[in-house]
Amino acid sequence: MTTIDAQAAALTGRVAEALARVLKKDPAEITPESRLFDDLGLDSTSVLELLVELETELDGELDADSLEQEHFETVASLSRYLASAATR
Repeated sequence: MTTIDAQAAALTGRVAEALARVLKKDPAEITPESRLFDDLGLDSTSVLELLVELETELDGELDADSLEQEHFETVASLSRYLASAATR
């Protein structure tokens, strides 16, 4: 397991909790494989809310310009993006 993979695994729970707060869902229903748009109902407005929530949760700023659609496919893909962004 690479350092980024380990960091992503550690972040997955925090991402799920942030998603649960934004989407008003039970965090237990959110898994690493949950698809953000298809399974959880994320939309363009809630993406912005999620980014603000994650910045607060992670005590840092996210570079919105570096985010791509692929980063928002699943909870795991978003966690991997956050882990790789933290190492930059």
